Amino acid sequence: MSQLNHVRSLQRGIAILQIINQKNGLKAAEIAAIADIPRPTVYRLLETLEQMRLIVKDQTSDSWRVAIHAKSLSSGFRDEDWVIQTAVPEMVRLGRQVLWPLDLVAFRNSVMEIRESTHNFSPYSLDHGMVGLGLPVLGSSSGRAYLAFSPDDEREHVLAGLSVELGVEPPFMTVDGPLEKILGECRDLGVGFRREGFRSGTMSISAPVVFRKRVIACLTMVWIKSALSFESAVASYREPLIEAANRISAQVEKLEYEIEELGD
Repeated sequence: MSQLNHVRSLQRGIAILQIINQKNGLKAAEIAAIADIPRPTVYRLLETLEQMRLIVKDQTSDSWRVAIHAKSLSSGFRDEDWVIQTAVPEMVRLGRQVLWPLDLVAFRNSVMEIRESTHNFSPYSLDHGMVGLGLPVLGSSSGRAYLAFSPDDEREHVLAGLSVELGVEPPFMTVDGPLEKILGECRDLGVGFRREGFRSGTMSISAPVVFRKRVIACLTMVWIKSALSFESAVASYREPLIEAANRISAQVEKLEYEIEELGD
C-alpha cells in the first residue's frame, strides 16, 4: 500500500508540473481544479516541487511557474521565467527600501512592455494593473535606457523601425530635447530618465539589465514629481537602482551557466 501511495504521489506531482508548464503561471487553487486533486495535497506537492527547484512561486501574484532546473520542460522556459526567478525578488527587496513603485520593462513589438511591477503593494503608487502595459520607447525612461545602453547596431535598427512606425524622420525630438542629447545624458547618469512626457504627474529613472552586452530589460522607479525633485531622486535612488539591476544581470548570467551545466 505504501508503494502504491508513492506511485500515486509521483503521478500527481508530474501532472501538476505538466499543468504549470502548459499554463505558464497558475495559483494553487487553479491547479487543484484543473488536476482534480484535493487542495491540501496540491499544496504539499507544490512545496515538494519547489524544494526540488522544479517550480518557483511569483510572490507578486501567488502563481507557480516552471523553474530553470526543470530541464526536461525546457520548451516551457520562457523569458518571463527568468524574470520571476531573478528580477522579482530584487524588485521586492528594493521596493521595501525605496517605497516608490518599480517596473521591470522590456522592448517588445516597438513598445516598452511592463513585465513585472510592484505598483500593487507600493504605498506611494497611484496605479494598479500595470503588467502588460505598453510604454513609448522615445518618451519613457525605460525606452531611453534601452536605447542608450544597447549596442550601436541594435539601437540603429530599433530607431529605423520606430521611424517607419511613427512616420517621423530622424533626428528624433522628445519633450526633453533632441533624442541624441538625451541618450548622452542617460549614459552620463548611468540610467534612462523622464522628467516630462506621457505621464505628466510623475518622473522616472530606469537602469538597464544587461546579458551578453544586450539590454534584455530595464528596472524603472516611478515617483510623483510634486513629492520629490528630479535631482533629489537621482541623488537618493540612482545607485540602489543600478545595483539592483546589476544583481539581476548577474543572476541571469548564473542561470545561463546552470542551463549549460545541465546540458553537458
